[in-house]
Amino acid sequence: MFNEVSGAWKVILSFLFFPLFFQNDLLFFALGVDDTFWLAVLKRLFLLLPVVSVIVGCWVTVPCLVSVVFRVNRSDFLIKFFLIWWDLGKAILSFWAGLFKFVFIFITAVFGLLKLLVVGTWILIQDLLFIPFRVFKNLGTGIFDARVPWIAFLLTIIWCLLEAVVFTYVMTPLVMDTLSNLTGQALSENLLRIPLFLFLFFLVLGSYAVLSTWAEALSSRKIGAILQIGIIELVALFVEVVFLYREFVDSLVPWFDQHTSGEFELGIVGTLVIAGLAWFGIRGMSWVLFASHGTPLLLAIIQGAGVTGNFEASSAGEKKNALKIELIGQVRGEFEWALEKGNEVFNAFLIPPLQILAASVNFCTFLLTAVPLFQIPLTKLDQIMDSKGLLEAAFPTTKSKKQA
Repeated sequence: MFNEVSGAWKVILSFLFFPLFFQNDLLFFALGVDDTFWLAVLKRLFLLLPVVSVIVGCWVTVPCLVSVVFRVNRSDFLIKFFLIWWDLGKAILSFWAGLFKFVFIFITAVFGLLKLLVVGTWILIQDLLFIPFRVFKNLGTGIFDARVPWIAFLLTIIWCLLEAVVFTYVMTPLVMDTLSNLTGQALSENLLRIPLFLFLFFLVLGSYAVLSTWAEALSSRKIGAILQIGIIELVALFVEVVFLYREFVDSLVPWFDQHTSGEFELGIVGTLVIAGLAWFGIRGMSWVLFASHGTPLLLAIIQGAGVTGNFEASSAGEKKNALKIELIGQVRGEFEWALEKGNEVFNAFLIPPLQILAASVNFCTFLLTAVPLFQIPLTKLDQIMDSKGLLEAAFPTTKSKKQA
């Protein structure tokens, strides 16, 4: 096209279409057509957008300079025009620096994520391996630091089991003879001991339950309840002394005979007195030591009232809740860190190419309105407004007229 004309027209056309002299060579170099694969990738990554933006700026420069003849404030327009090119240079430098910044932030985020995964996996493995030790630790803390009398509760259960075992051994011959006489058949002693043990275990538990209820009635000074439960306690005393402790005392008769040369006659009165004293001694000792605190807890569990219904919350439970809250806060903090790091990587990925695009758009808007649309360099995505904000920034006079 330039060879077909000559003289002044050639100079004018050369001025109007001067980007044609170098744009193909620049694009060919930026694309790296004849280069190796990795060199071509690097050129397209670092040079393609800057080269395209420079070519766009050159094409917009021509009508901008031509329009100077028809503009009013020529000096201000030219100064702003040179600043647009200055902004393009800053955008290109910010684009290259932003690429390196994105790589650094991305690598940092990847290492942070790997660290989070490794530490989280290690903590999970530790939790799985040390669950038994943690259970025993929490159990010991709950027992020794709690306000709930778990030790008294366990000792009450153990003592009831011990009494049930002893009385099962003592009562088995009598119960077996009685049932054999009733059925006319011999019963197996091993099969009889299991239901007899369960019966005696619940009988002993019931005895402590009646004693605990009577103690509560005495502390509240309710005469009616004291008399009613006192009668029940006397019945329980009679049943246990006659059927349990009497047999226990009878089992000690051979020991008395051994030390009295067979001349010792205990009699029914002496047997019942010793059995009653044994009942009072055992019940009093166990009641003072642990049963007075363990039996109310046992009744609360059986009645479904819950441990916290009659007792204060244990400090172990408070510590456990505190640990749960701390764990939830830690997990929430890790998620917030991951979200923040993801937003940082996303911003670092978008801002470098937006620098070039914003500088190219500034050339076009400056040609039409003599006002650049974006402030270069961009540091955060908040500087990229929505379409409505861009229109208001491009046409401030129209906005002011609407408001008026």
